[in-house]
Amino acid sequence: MTPGSNIPLAVTRVAVDVAAPVRLDVSGLLLTADGKVRSDDDFIFYNQPSGPGVTYRSGGGTAPDAIIVDTAAVPPGIEKIVVTASPDAAGQTFQGIEPTATVRDADGGAVLATFTPPRLGTETALVVVEVYLRNGAWKVRAVGQGYADGLAGIATDFGVSVDEEPAQAAPSQAPAPAPAPAPAPARASTPAPAPQAAPPAPPAPPAPGAGKINLDKGRVNLQKNQTVSLVKGGRPLLSQVKMGLGWEPAFRGKDIDLDASVIAYGPQRNHLDSCYFGKLTILNGAIKHSGDNLTGEGAGDDEVIVVDLGRLPADATGLVFTVNSFSGQKFTEVAKAYCRLMDAATGEELVRFDLTSAEPQTGVMMAKLIKQFSGEWEMTAMGEFVKSRTVRGMVKPAAQAL
Repeated sequence: MTPGSNIPLAVTRVAVDVAAPVRLDVSGLLLTADGKVRSDDDFIFYNQPSGPGVTYRSGGGTAPDAIIVDTAAVPPGIEKIVVTASPDAAGQTFQGIEPTATVRDADGGAVLATFTPPRLGTETALVVVEVYLRNGAWKVRAVGQGYADGLAGIATDFGVSVDEEPAQAAPSQAPAPAPAPAPAPARASTPAPAPQAAPPAPPAPPAPGAGKINLDKGRVNLQKNQTVSLVKGGRPLLSQVKMGLGWEPAFRGKDIDLDASVIAYGPQRNHLDSCYFGKLTILNGAIKHSGDNLTGEGAGDDEVIVVDLGRLPADATGLVFTVNSFSGQKFTEVAKAYCRLMDAATGEELVRFDLTSAEPQTGVMMAKLIKQFSGEWEMTAMGEFVKSRTVRGMVKPAAQAL
């Protein structure tokens, strides 16, 4: 197909996958006659994978992601489903990595059409194709419309609420960072003075918020604001560790879709990178994410982040582990949220922090790891709630909390 061309659909269910030399985020939007979504529920993507007549299918990183449209199940009033794509890597354009959309019979797999948008350059997101209703018949049109402001620009055009709630600390915390205008969630703040490490305490659980201990006596249960030095037998722990994060719904039968992430910082609290469900490996493989859990059901850790302390680059001196609710569910709907640090080689649990309080916010900073001048790492339990649905909105508050 060429831009603007269309073909009639001879099948009821079609799958549109979008492939490129890099990993893409693919999504679909259900639009009414005025070209807008009815609500944010009409935005179908990896974190909201199903809607009326439209579903998102992950390729698992080895195959292209796809949007599947069941035209017989599309509700009345929806006249168009647009399929969009954007590179997973932040800020990456489509120049030199032109994507190809393949329209298939969703049941039989037969290829109905393909389309590669030509002459791409600074675009960071595309409306690739659209499945639309015309005179009672469904068709597919090749579009190839580019946006320089990413998926946020597309979503805004079609009426999706993409403005992140200002990332701010809950009222019980320190002053909130001020919002900075940006199409994607991002906030600016003036870093607070760096906290001073407390003098070493005896290897017994100190009073809440006071002192720090080490790993000599085995597993450490932290309370909020307590710190443990990752030293055992006088030697700093520099092997692979796993940070497991888990949660359960507070109300029986209700799914809780939370996203665990880790944000890496340099010595000046400068943001190096973020590891989350959309970017599973950062810092040349020194940090890896297990992937997204969409329900919170089941025993054990919901998401795991592996950190190779010995392979971290020298300028990575601070890690903040966060959990967010993109769908807007508050932590008052969450039960038994926790994080635990494990020895990746043996599976031994080293440090655990159970979140014992909840606030009606959409983000929480669970714990931080900070590298000392001596080369050892310290872990501090945080439990600080933030008004932010995405890891992007956590970058500034977490920097302030280092």
